[in-house]
Amino acid sequence: MNQAAHNKLISFIWSIADDCLRDVYVRGKYRDVILPMVVLRRLDTLLEPTKAAVLEEVRFQREEMKATELDDAPLTAASGYVFYNTSKWTLKQLYATATNNQQILLANVEEYLGGFSDNVKEIIARFKLLEQMRHMANKQVLLDVLEKFISPYINLTPHDAEDPDGNMMPGLSNLGMGYVFEELIRKFNEENNEEAGEHFTPREVIHLMTHLIFDPISGQLPPVMTIYDPACGSGGMLTEAQNYIKEPEGPIAAKGDVYLYGKEINDETYAICKSDMMIKGNNPENIKVGSTLATDEFSGNRFDFMLSNPPYGKSWKSDLKHIKDGNDVIDPRFQVELSDYWGKTETVDATPRSSDGQLLFLMEMVGKMKPIANSAIGSRIASVHNGSSLFTGDAGSGESNIRRFIIENDMLDTIIQLPNNLFYNTGITTYIWLLTNAKPEGRRGRVQLIDANLMFRKLRKNLGDKNCEFAPEHIDDIIAAYMAFQPVERQLDANGDPTGIAVQIFDNTDFGYHKVTIERPDRRRAQFSAERLEPLRFDKSLREPMEHLWAEHGDKVYEPGFLKAQAKAIQAWCEEQEIALNAKQRGKLVDTSLWLRQRDLIGVGHQLMQAVGTEETADFSAFRDNVGQVLKARKIKLTASEKNAILNAVSWYADDAEKVIDSIQRYSKAELEAAAARLGCGIDELGDFGLYAQPDGCYLTYESSTDLRDSEAVPLKDSIHRYFKAEVKPHVAEAWINLDTVKIGYEISFNKYFYRHKPLRSLDDVTRDILALEQKADGLIADILGVKPADLSEAV
Repeated sequence: MNQAAHNKLISFIWSIADDCLRDVYVRGKYRDVILPMVVLRRLDTLLEPTKAAVLEEVRFQREEMKATELDDAPLTAASGYVFYNTSKWTLKQLYATATNNQQILLANVEEYLGGFSDNVKEIIARFKLLEQMRHMANKQVLLDVLEKFISPYINLTPHDAEDPDGNMMPGLSNLGMGYVFEELIRKFNEENNEEAGEHFTPREVIHLMTHLIFDPISGQLPPVMTIYDPACGSGGMLTEAQNYIKEPEGPIAAKGDVYLYGKEINDETYAICKSDMMIKGNNPENIKVGSTLATDEFSGNRFDFMLSNPPYGKSWKSDLKHIKDGNDVIDPRFQVELSDYWGKTETVDATPRSSDGQLLFLMEMVGKMKPIANSAIGSRIASVHNGSSLFTGDAGSGESNIRRFIIENDMLDTIIQLPNNLFYNTGITTYIWLLTNAKPEGRRGRVQLIDANLMFRKLRKNLGDKNCEFAPEHIDDIIAAYMAFQPVERQLDANGDPTGIAVQIFDNTDFGYHKVTIERPDRRRAQFSAERLEPLRFDKSLREPMEHLWAEHGDKVYEPGFLKAQAKAIQAWCEEQEIALNAKQRGKLVDTSLWLRQRDLIGVGHQLMQAVGTEETADFSAFRDNVGQVLKARKIKLTASEKNAILNAVSWYADDAEKVIDSIQRYSKAELEAAAARLGCGIDELGDFGLYAQPDGCYLTYESSTDLRDSEAVPLKDSIHRYFKAEVKPHVAEAWINLDTVKIGYEISFNKYFYRHKPLRSLDDVTRDILALEQKADGLIADILGVKPADLSEAV
């Protein structure tokens, strides 16, 4: 169907809503009628030519075979599709025999809808079409809507036809039907201020993705191919991929069988997708409804090809309970095995933050790749993402773990940056990720990045946020660059602005880094005083409400049962102060024993103050040892946390204080050699890792300051120790490396790799522009500044 005929058809269908539904539905509800009616009329037109054959098969089974239940197989054979209708009605017959009695018409419509095969009945149920029919009948518009959809001026059949005026109406192919669905969805979503591109992807993007998936292996396609989309929407990617493979005059023209699989959470788009599968002769049972993340519908399947545009920037909290139990991942799709810095393999979390689930869909596809032992071409994936998938998440996070797993297993083939405003529902930059587990030898261990951000042509009219598109030549250029697998420098136009495509090739390890913690010693001064001990009266985690209660009630807080009687008042005060407390914290707050323990801690502090004195010291290590000796001598038992609470209350960080010693140890030569070998340094360099040699031959370690703690990202290709000596130690001589904290992360930064500095314009150029603006403004700038135009020129 050409563009003019397509636009005419869309306009006609769109007019039905305004002509028939204006006083019956609010505008936001038009789609609830129009979309299912389009589907219904399409199915109806396909079944019209074989209606008599189906009815004859029904008669044969009931009268001659005496069947109590109809056999599907002969009925689908009679209809020529995987669906059928056993009622005597078609939409044209319903209209032709209708009277003004809406109830009789509705009864006939219900008989018609009830005659469909079960797969169509499910679609009708998902659309809630029977409810809409009843509502329209009640509002006296059902007949009007039927009249519009069987109009001789609209052709929803696959065959060419003439309208009553003799004008040719081209047949509507299955692909054209897909375009109609998607254009209607987009228009209705715009009316509702919804995301216009939520359900489908621009066709030129899908064309690019199908080329990327199939072109490199066009001569190796298996005789049976499976294609999967875990967020299939109305099925555009699946059907376009199938069309590309099976197109008789296309570049592949494969003769093998193609089986499509998909899952969609939205009932409406699922119904459209499933009906499309039926119309095209695909197995509609391979399209499932529900959340892909919550239920692994295809757990036993492995697919040759996977294409998807999963939702990005959307929460998956509703699926969280199916994937995680607390902090533990319970769905094996979202766990991966990775090695830590020391080479120990462990199973780690591969889930992103709950506010954005796009990488979960990628992991769903990765887990369904065919092993190369079972397929020479393995599996190929093309998935659309926003920039978050490239870099969000620190080393050790779920996002980073996903990137690391994919890259370290050499599955990431190419990432292509697309133009902004290419999609209907977002103007942000998007990317196509291309994955395969069967890279050709020349691509192994490397990743190709293609910046196609400038490859577009403007649309005459915006479609939602979409204001540009790929031209065929742009797709050709991108595919050529992908297939060449060679670096391409960005070209500059006559004005010095970048244009065209840019390509860079990287080793897998170029994206990885070690995140290492850099420690600095704690330096503390200490002094006992009553003022410093007073905060011990309050539990640190409940300090604010406890301070309030103490100020309000004083020693009454220590009376049994007093605080529990105040529980409601305490809760109301916390809510007023916007202090959120869980049940456990609320229980602690009114627990008299907690208050007594904190009071006793102050008492211990005062005993220590009497024994140690109130002199300020810069040697916290000696101060701490002195406190420990007093506690031991007086047989005062404290837990480690209680002792630290007292010490922390009476000490503070000070640059001029002595370093706080953590431990003093003696080591044999063999132990030192083993430690140095493990850390990858010489014995004389152990201080770089926090083990400091002393003149008497012992080694000591210092406590680290959490406030001064820092981290460095060291490229995988670099040595952590070399980096530390060159980039850290010259600036912070007393710092050391904490290798036990090292985490491995991966991120990809297009801006860093493709950024090109553009020099500032010269002063002469700026001057000329200002003068030109002044001339256009007829002296307005000079008037504002209170000078003559000539004076302005001289000043500039």
